[in-house]
Amino acid sequence: MKARVYVMLKTGVLDPQGEAVRHALGSLGFDGVNAVRQGKVIELDLAEGTTEETVRSMCEKLLANTVIESYRIEVL
Repeated sequence: MKARVYVMLKTGVLDPQGEAVRHALGSLGFDGVNAVRQGKVIELDLAEGTTEETVRSMCEKLLANTVIESYRIEVL
C-alpha cells in the first residue's frame, strides 16, 4: 500500500517561507502573485494491510505538528 500525506500550515499561521517565495517570484518579474503557502508532501510505502487509521496516527504523532499544521491523507 502507498499513501501520500499533504501537510500545510493552518490558515492564519504566518508562513515566512511562502512569503520569501512570493517576494522572489516578484523579483523575477512574475507579477500578480498575491500569496504563497508552502507545505510538504510525504510519500509512504507501507506493508499490505496498513490502515488509513495507522497513517493518521503517524501524522498525529510525528509527520505533522497539529498545533499549527493540517494534513490530508491520500491512499494510492
